[in-house]
Amino acid sequence: MTAHAVDVDPAEPGATSTVAAGAIELTKVYGTGDTRVTALDAVSVDFARGEFTAIMGPSGSGKSTLMHCLAGLDEASSGRVVIGDTELTDLSDKQMTTLRRDRIGFVFQAFNLVPTLTALENITLPLDIAGRAPDDEWVATVLKRLGLEDRLGHRPSELSGGQQQRVACARALAGKPQIIFGDEPTGNLDSRSSGEVLSILRAAVDEFGQTVVIVTHEPTAAAYADRVVFLADGRIVDEMRDPTADSVLDRMKALEVR
Repeated sequence: MTAHAVDVDPAEPGATSTVAAGAIELTKVYGTGDTRVTALDAVSVDFARGEFTAIMGPSGSGKSTLMHCLAGLDEASSGRVVIGDTELTDLSDKQMTTLRRDRIGFVFQAFNLVPTLTALENITLPLDIAGRAPDDEWVATVLKRLGLEDRLGHRPSELSGGQQQRVACARALAGKPQIIFGDEPTGNLDSRSSGEVLSILRAAVDEFGQTVVIVTHEPTAAAYADRVVFLADGRIVDEMRDPTADSVLDRMKALEVR
């Protein structure tokens, strides 16, 4: 895969690439000497456009570090990261901020909503900060699909956990990002709300052609994905297509006893 540092232009993000995001020989080291920890050890992986991928692995395997490096939230020690055709390594802080704002959507375990804003204001906040007018037709489509139309005037404290995470999903989708990253997006939810949010992320791929990558420790969540990538000790050790909760659980059990 070739990638070059280019100016960030959200109008045609990565138009020539079938890869939404990728890592090439990505290494991340924390600390020095006796406290040195290699969180990622020369990881190379691609995430295809229009696909739902789950990243799994035992605690400390490097899965969240991989996502944070892919999303430009953490800087790699060596190796390369690309979003579409843009290589992150050579971007200035300003270009990186623009890329994250215009081309990446985020859904976190903590919903990260602004408590003083209404649901609608939270959803359009990234666009407002960017000075971009929302595509009203697109936002209306997203709100209808997420069942939020009668909750738009509510503040986060007036919403259930599942509703708050749906608002976070709508915020991630509202700007038509190139890729959506979810870091344990169902970690704080009960099983029903968890299923709703995962169905929404699945629909984002199937109905809207989005690319979704989530980190999860839950086999039932991974079963919503097209593909599961397994990490252990900072390396990719396996991957699985068309996963089921049982097949993922069996693979995770095998990794735990390595």
